[in-house]
Amino acid sequence: MERVCFQLQVRQDAIPEYRRRHAAVWPDMLTALHASGWRNYSIFLGADGLLIGYFETEDLAAAQAAMAATDVNARWQEQMGEFFVDLDSPPDEGFIRLDEIFHLEDQLDAGTTPTGESS
Repeated sequence: MERVCFQLQVRQDAIPEYRRRHAAVWPDMLTALHASGWRNYSIFLGADGLLIGYFETEDLAAAQAAMAATDVNARWQEQMGEFFVDLDSPPDEGFIRLDEIFHLEDQLDAGTTPTGESS
């Protein structure tokens, strides 16, 4: 399973409405995300508008392509695009992917301690 973390910047004046829209995401959007292979999906939003998203998927390119093929995603992305700073593409294409540099379970499974020594 691939773990994906991404960043976007929500406009300061749009934060309350962005929060409201995500408190009740359209049921057909939720169904499309799940059917397209998005798992364990969370969005975190700071008071300054910094948005961090996280999800897991078997294949990021396939999950994005499956969503791109849905009508609901086109409608959702069109509406969500207005909330972001300096974004020239739909949010699901224009996010900045962050590199994963640590995962507790991976290191525990590898048998290393926090100091880098084998256990």
